[in-house]
Amino acid sequence: MICAEKLQRLMLAVVLLVACCLMSTGSVYGTMLLGFVIAMIIIWAITDFCPSIWLFTKLVGHCKSSR
Repeated sequence: MICAEKLQRLMLAVVLLVACCLMSTGSVYGTMLLGFVIAMIIIWAITDFCPSIWLFTKLVGHCKSSR
């Protein structure tokens, strides 16, 4: 079953793919989307808080550790 962390990584990959496709067509929205993703990753690195993981945890729950 899918969990919050895996869902967040999948969503990040999809958003980056969309940004790359928009940028390849010359759209400024692709650059803006990429800048937003970079800003969110920097906030996540500094504060150890990721809004998407928080939301996905509320919706589908954390991944269970296999250790």
